[in-house]
Amino acid sequence: MPDEESYELLGFDNVLLPVGDLGEAVGFYERAGFAVGFRFDEAGIALLRVGKEMPGILLRVEEELRHRTPPWPSARVWVEVPDARAAASALAAAGIRALDEPLQTATGWAVEIADPWGNILGFTDYTKRRELGRTG
Repeated sequence: MPDEESYELLGFDNVLLPVGDLGEAVGFYERAGFAVGFRFDEAGIALLRVGKEMPGILLRVEEELRHRTPPWPSARVWVEVPDARAAASALAAAGIRALDEPLQTATGWAVEIADPWGNILGFTDYTKRRELGRTG
């Protein structure tokens, strides 16, 4: 692309996740630890905050979308947590099953869940490489 036609990537806007029922989705994600930034039922959207960062994860109702198991392979959205194994325990206590046991990564630990519509979210930490993670 010639320089006069180039553009600069400034950062992420929202990550959109399709859901079949906004109320059910908001309840699921609140149990998973996400805070709702805003919710517009008439538009079929709700924004989930991820820590202190904006933008966030935007839930958007897709008509006719039914519950489904996660497709493999599937895009994944991972968020950073202080301790992924503690997150796995908290998720289980909230009635949310992990897709598998927490797994070791090069930087720490991670655990993944799927929402009722098959969207996969991961919770990862930097316990092995704290200098790469957020300070909280």
